[in-house]
Amino acid sequence: MFQENFPRLVIAGLKGGAGKTVAALGLVRAWQRQGLQVIPFKKGPDYIDAGWLSQAAKRPCYNLDPFLMSKEVIRKSFAFRAKDADISVIEGNRGLFDGVDDSGLSSTAELAKWIDAPVVLVLDCTKMTRTAAALVLGCQRLDPELRIEGVILNQIAGSRHETIVRQSVEKYTGLSVLGALPRMKGDPIPMRHLGVTPWEEHPQAAKALDRLSQMMTESVDIHVLAKIADQNSKWEFGNRDGAELFPGTEEIPSSQTPLVGVIQDGAFQFYYPENLEALEKAGAKLIFLDSLQDGGLLELNALYIGGGFPETQAARLSANEAMRKDLYQAIDQGLPVYAECGGLMYLGRQLVWHGQTYPMVGAIGWDFVVGERPVGHGYSALEVISRNPFYNVGTILQGHEFHYSRPVLVDKRNSGKLSCRVIRGHGFDGHLEGVVFKNIFGTYTHIHALERSEWAIRLVEIAIEYRRVKSQGKYQNIRKLF
Repeated sequence: MFQENFPRLVIAGLKGGAGKTVAALGLVRAWQRQGLQVIPFKKGPDYIDAGWLSQAAKRPCYNLDPFLMSKEVIRKSFAFRAKDADISVIEGNRGLFDGVDDSGLSSTAELAKWIDAPVVLVLDCTKMTRTAAALVLGCQRLDPELRIEGVILNQIAGSRHETIVRQSVEKYTGLSVLGALPRMKGDPIPMRHLGVTPWEEHPQAAKALDRLSQMMTESVDIHVLAKIADQNSKWEFGNRDGAELFPGTEEIPSSQTPLVGVIQDGAFQFYYPENLEALEKAGAKLIFLDSLQDGGLLELNALYIGGGFPETQAARLSANEAMRKDLYQAIDQGLPVYAECGGLMYLGRQLVWHGQTYPMVGAIGWDFVVGERPVGHGYSALEVISRNPFYNVGTILQGHEFHYSRPVLVDKRNSGKLSCRVIRGHGFDGHLEGVVFKNIFGTYTHIHALERSEWAIRLVEIAIEYRRVKSQGKYQNIRKLF
């Protein structure tokens, strides 16, 4: 066992929308501008908040999720990523104790205890004064083992409002109020389709982060926050060797290194950094592609298409016929493709949104109709029930889904087979998930490579096999490599 200093701080709220993202982004940006090496983390499966945190810190943000990952994996991941940081900031999700059941399983509080991190509560004080103290006191008493070290007030209407809330919280809880964030005129990071606007689609992302940084610096004692993060920062953990994060694989000769494409652009933005790193550790060379602008598909041995918002970019995706045609032909010739959520939708025949129909790749015989309300939203669990390129039958996949689209079967000949039974979540129809067609595996469920280690290894193995068979000209053997 090793023991080292890990200055760390969890920013939590009592509900979604309490202001913890505003506080976390402002704090990370403020410390980053002071020259500190800040490593951000996001509790939960969220990509968008993690993307903003990454921009605030000017370095990758890593997700820590007790539903997607075991305690051991979370502790290893945190220790490995945070070991060289001056300070680490972990943004919670939802309410502090909200999890998947009444015990708070997979909650922010549980994560904080797993990494023994102090917690600062962001409290939405809209139309509330003394009651704020009761809410904080309830959090203290619900779990005395949790290290709640301070409170940041949010949505403060004025000095009189702040004084009453501050005095109430400090009198009845014994905690210090570390600052008060005023009501803002205009939201620097506005909500839009499917939630917060991704930083990639925000025209002034850097200015918005600097505005939040200034607000935190002026309204909150960030020096005391740094002291809280540094108190009792020594932490025992296992072997700090980063290789432990990814399973060992046989070294692949450079002449056989598979080329794995990753479509990463304004339509497909949702990738965990660890998933991409896992592919590289397994031996792949990653080739990044832009489905909106590239004039066609490069020579690849496999392709990974993550999630995103293809509906908001549907016109541009549809207009890039060269990319769509190249991808259709490559899939027809057996190119292995792993597609998650938005990537799955891109592979369909058409995407329908706001009454408009946009042709997509057409590799699978499904249309995807985007509605106004969520179809699948939250954690998911699937059981693999039939053969597919990437997972053994009987495997249980734990992940998450967040989609407003529903698949509509339009071509039975090219519909493929749904290879997974839905244990939790919605998937395609509430019962089945994971379309398999040729060497495609398309799913609404996002997985995390640290807990699903065989995913990257298997994708690289399939890429190598595809390259080998194709080099022999045996196209009849390529179309199904499993």
